[in-house]
Amino acid sequence: MDVILSLPIMSYFAAPMLSSWSTSLNLLFFYMTWSTLVLSHSPLKIELIGTLAARLVFWLVPSLLFLLFDTGVPSLAESIKFYGSSSIPRRHAASLGRQAFLAIFNLALFTALQAGISITATSLLNRPLFKTSTTLPLPWQIIKQILTLYTAREILTYYIHRHVLHSRGTIAKLHAQYGHPRKGSAPYSLMLYTDHPLPLILNRLLPMYLPSLVIRPHLLTYFLFTLLTTIEETLSMSGYSVVPGIIMGGIARRTATHYASGGRGNYGAWGLLDWINGTSVGKDVIEDIHDEAEKHQVKGRGEKAVNDTGNLVQDGIDNLKRSRKTRKKRSDNE
Repeated sequence: MDVILSLPIMSYFAAPMLSSWSTSLNLLFFYMTWSTLVLSHSPLKIELIGTLAARLVFWLVPSLLFLLFDTGVPSLAESIKFYGSSSIPRRHAASLGRQAFLAIFNLALFTALQAGISITATSLLNRPLFKTSTTLPLPWQIIKQILTLYTAREILTYYIHRHVLHSRGTIAKLHAQYGHPRKGSAPYSLMLYTDHPLPLILNRLLPMYLPSLVIRPHLLTYFLFTLLTTIEETLSMSGYSVVPGIIMGGIARRTATHYASGGRGNYGAWGLLDWINGTSVGKDVIEDIHDEAEKHQVKGRGEKAVNDTGNLVQDGIDNLKRSRKTRKKRSDNE
């Protein structure tokens, strides 16, 4: 518990949004907290508890709250669910209990596998798998590595999902049985970890963890990547049509369509490879971005910002001209 409470990653990444004085103070506090954490705990312990905490806080807790909302007030929930009432979880305590048990078991299995891989890699490399030093990674380095991890994740997710989980083999049958038990309906967030362990490892753990093993980023970068992907997957699996954001709204819609269609398409996490390979079901990623942009009036806001900027520049030019005329009159009078 002390490791979880000591994880200061949010203050580090939120610091640039604060004032300069407050930013410096937060960065100093973060550095001191992170240094104390690194010096007082093993890298493996920090890695496992940090990633487990991110999944508990940003997947398990929201999933249970979403499930409580869906089953507690279904008449309200169905109005904001893709495919309406058919997407509401069955109000069957025993069935939901088994799903919750399977999800928690899979989460524990993920943590155990990650521990085994990290211990093996550390033994072979004679150093921690992730860079766990008191030196903080630079912002540009974090951005570059996050983009690399997301790109690799998209590629692995698409091809594993399409050619392994939705093929004709045993793994595909397990995925269809556990991962797609309901046809014609959107998923709910608890289903993120209710698949059979084998296809779940291939679909959720491998595309995220394997690229991290290759580039071996700083542990803080890996924490941030885990945090972002966990939030994304939780929202995309929620089945809600009111998921905020231009990008996330489209991801949630494509995920809902993937489940409702029985897995006929939309295999990628972000939909880019589905668009390229023609495996999109329903609206593709380009149409989603266009629709979401119109919904959020991005074009209108952009035009307003341009007009406001132009008016500001024009006012500045007019003021400059008036100032020159005033100075000229003064010089002529003198």
